[in-house]
Amino acid sequence: MANENTGNNRGGGGRGFAGMDEARQREIASQGGRAAHESGHAHEFSSEEAREAGRKGGESVSQNRQHMSAIGQKGGEAVSENREHMADIGRKGGEHSHGNSRPGGASSRAGAGGQDAEAARQGPKHT
Repeated sequence: MANENTGNNRGGGGRGFAGMDEARQREIASQGGRAAHESGHAHEFSSEEAREAGRKGGESVSQNRQHMSAIGQKGGEAVSENREHMADIGRKGGEHSHGNSRPGGASSRAGAGGQDAEAARQGPKHT
């Protein structure tokens, strides 16, 4: 009877390398990698080459907006499960919004706008 395993031949159902189980494939590939290094034929990336390859890969992946959105959502869900961490974020945000960071109790959000508001309260200057 013909081989009924028409999909993935891994697990011994097929012939040759593709028909071997994953552990045996990994073992053979590992031997090939060691042999290439020993004979001097394996490419050794310099730190600059590795950095450039990583940059290109990152650019390629980041162009897939749906994928990046899914990553961000998973990260946000994981972080928000840490209630203590979220409480710390909330406290820090509250401290900044209530102006505890500027002398005299003035709000840090006022910035230059606070000076303009003070000048408006004093009225027009006559020179």
